[in-house]
Amino acid sequence: MLSAGGGNQENWIIDNEKTEKYMKWILTTVMMMAVTIGAKAQYVTYNHDSPKMNQITVGETGAGALKPELYYTLLHNKYKKTAAVKNKLAFRTTAGVASYQQVDEAEAIDSALTSRAKIEALNVADRQVDLAWLAEKDKVESRMRQFQKNIDRILLTGGSPKEKERWIDYYQVYQCAIKATKDTYMPNAERKRQYLQIYADVSKLNDVLVKYLVQLSNRSATKNLLSASNNRSIDKRSIISNAMSRWNESRSAVRGSQGDGGSDYGDGNESVNR
Repeated sequence: MLSAGGGNQENWIIDNEKTEKYMKWILTTVMMMAVTIGAKAQYVTYNHDSPKMNQITVGETGAGALKPELYYTLLHNKYKKTAAVKNKLAFRTTAGVASYQQVDEAEAIDSALTSRAKIEALNVADRQVDLAWLAEKDKVESRMRQFQKNIDRILLTGGSPKEKERWIDYYQVYQCAIKATKDTYMPNAERKRQYLQIYADVSKLNDVLVKYLVQLSNRSATKNLLSASNNRSIDKRSIISNAMSRWNESRSAVRGSQGDGGSDYGDGNESVNR
């Protein structure tokens, strides 16, 4: 039993070794075939095609001739006549010369843009800080405060609420103009001109308002005088009494002067023509 089992094991080992050798031979054969096929696939065969070469040469440099002659004459006669003239070499040469000439233009443009960028940087710095308002602030605000005070006097001098509302609208218009000038993007020189124009306009309008206040005041005073004269009652008795008193005083004065002078005419009695 033991000897028989050992014999079977030896036979199995021998068969396994044969199988391994056979597999190695198969793998080696497959690899060699793969290398051979790959080498054949990478091999390039050059077949010179003269008509194709001439067509490429004519299109690229303008040299050579298009062949076959009969084919291009019958089917592509127009292309045959202009192919040599319209070649890519002439186009490349022209484009290269034009590009070379553009170098100076590009440098000039770059210099101009650089200079312009410096100027714009100064403009931005000038427009971001409102130096004009710092210079004209006190003058403009003083005139606006005076204008506001005169508007508040409208009702005190006898004006109507609608008139005051109308003048308040004017005041708000100039306040809006000042704010817009502060917020806008402009150089300080232009801001200064705008602030001075606002100051001038407010001054003119304030003068008009002052004249209007004077008219209201005069109208109120005249109205008060007229109402006072209409309300005054006339005391006729006192007027007559005062007139009689003045007449008696005058008569006494006349009599006294006649008595001192010694008049020869009359008896000293005066006559009154009525």
